[in-house]
Amino acid sequence: MVNGEVDEKKIDELIQKWKEFVERHKTEKLKLNPDMEKVRALAKGVLHNESKYGLKFCPCRISSKDREKDLKLICPCNFKIQRVWQEKGECWCGLFFKV
Repeated sequence: MVNGEVDEKKIDELIQKWKEFVERHKTEKLKLNPDMEKVRALAKGVLHNESKYGLKFCPCRISSKDREKDLKLICPCNFKIQRVWQEKGECWCGLFFKV
């Protein structure tokens, strides 16, 4: 990160990791949001959190400042146990959807 800007290569690498995550979990019937503009914005948020907190926290979750609790907020977080996933079929920030 330079001058608050996230390196585009790092964004692309993170998006590739998310695609691989989806592929590894395809039996769980989830997909990456097809809106790549939104996906890139979320990747920037995750990478910003990594530079600020040292870990890739979801950009849509608020750090409690308790490291043990916050480990559950690393993206991809434990979104499948959340009510929004069960009711709407998407994670908190809309990065992942049920197929």
